[in-house]
Amino acid sequence: MLLQTLRAAAAIHPPRWLVDNTAYLTVMGSQSYGVSGDASDVDIYGFCIPPKDLVFPHLAGEIAGFGEPQPRFDQWQQHHVRPPDGRDTTYDFQVFSIVRFFHLCMECNPNIIDSLFTPRRCVMHSTQIGEAVRDARKLFLHKGAWHRFRGYAYAQMGKIRGRVNAANPARAESIVRHGYDVKFAYHVVRLLDEAEQILVEGDLDLERNREQLKSIRRGEWTLDTLTAHFDAKERALEAAYASSRLPAGPDEAGIKALLLSCLEMHYGSLAGTVQADASAERLARDIRDVLDRHGVAGG
Repeated sequence: MLLQTLRAAAAIHPPRWLVDNTAYLTVMGSQSYGVSGDASDVDIYGFCIPPKDLVFPHLAGEIAGFGEPQPRFDQWQQHHVRPPDGRDTTYDFQVFSIVRFFHLCMECNPNIIDSLFTPRRCVMHSTQIGEAVRDARKLFLHKGAWHRFRGYAYAQMGKIRGRVNAANPARAESIVRHGYDVKFAYHVVRLLDEAEQILVEGDLDLERNREQLKSIRRGEWTLDTLTAHFDAKERALEAAYASSRLPAGPDEAGIKALLLSCLEMHYGSLAGTVQADASAERLARDIRDVLDRHGVAGG
């Protein structure tokens, strides 16, 4: 695994337990959207399973509301990592706790939900737990995705109109040549396309519109074309939101059942660790129902 190679070369400095407990790593960014011709900069997202007492701090003696809370772990990130073999490659890592990762997916955070829908060629490392989560990825989709994706698209449009990155030589050239930053522009269109797929199909193919995105990166759209596309797509997606068959919000109970199943696969039995509202048999049945619903083989 790449993390093991980089740790051995002292190129990265994650928590000592993280590398051996990483369940999923995938390449993100332009490579996952099928629009990159340059593999020199690689964004890698994933999730890990922290030690049990970091997930359940009461096991380390914490009493909620009393004294100093036990340390928490949400994510490890390290940027501009160069491999020891001298290749002209730079890695940017973001590895989340499985708990934080599930929460962000449940909120339909665009960056995080995308990481479960990357093309298989982009997946660098995936354990049995990683595969279980990836196989059940549609469980995280709901109509609220439209609000999150629209917010991210608005943010990109704001950067375009504010000429953000005008001081960055590479991006400034795009602004001078095309009148706007084409990288921000392709993200606007990508986010709206993804929102449409989620609302209409309940699924996500990150590479479906790659030719359209490539044309935008080449500067073949004018700013007026981009603005008109944004306005028209926003109206269409409001209608798609109203007619979507997806649930209005996340299936929190189902997602929690999947999370507990993953934690049991890693730690063993959670008896005595988690107090469920229902019986252990009911919890096990809920977990099986979620896995069966999404075609995941039980372990």
